[in-house]
Amino acid sequence: MRIDQERFKRAIACFDAANAEDPNRETVNGSEHPKELLYANRMSAMLERFAAGASESLQLAVRCQHIQRWKIARVSYPMTRAGYHQWRTRLRDFHAEIVNAMLNEVGYDDDTIARVCSLVRKEHLQQDAEVQTLEDVIVLVFLESYLEDFVRTHRGYDEAKLIDILRKSLGKMSAHGREAALTIIELPPSLLPTIQKAVQGF
Repeated sequence: MRIDQERFKRAIACFDAANAEDPNRETVNGSEHPKELLYANRMSAMLERFAAGASESLQLAVRCQHIQRWKIARVSYPMTRAGYHQWRTRLRDFHAEIVNAMLNEVGYDDDTIARVCSLVRKEHLQQDAEVQTLEDVIVLVFLESYLEDFVRTHRGYDEAKLIDILRKSLGKMSAHGREAALTIIELPPSLLPTIQKAVQGF
């Protein structure tokens, strides 16, 4: 179906305005950016690199996947595995609620809104091809833009621990996504051997 570009641009502008309110900042090339706005732009750029020509619904879902994430802090839930899952479930519903309202506001139909919200909630992962693509993009963005900082803040982790963590993320990816992790993204050179070892486990 042909995309209504003006409506699509209005939706993206709504998402970006919401994420621009993020009080947390990340510095890139000497310039500060709201963290979730930067993440959203990285997600859209990665989708274009990984799956050019993605549907309108998937493009929208990728752009708003973490919308206003900072409003529900991890510390709001018990620091346990169960608490973590409760937090993630609440976040998915929270993001979908915001997206539903924004897409209604800019004039999207109910079916499209329901589809975008389903993608944002990552329903039927590994059964739904577009949800799988979304998950692949999430992991690719993490590997390229956030893995190095993650390792820096977890200096106590040895290589075996990092490989175990990476394999859990890679296990959520498709075979195509894992291939892309070694071919289309810029990996931190110091971590490339560790990532290669993790990928070899599949």
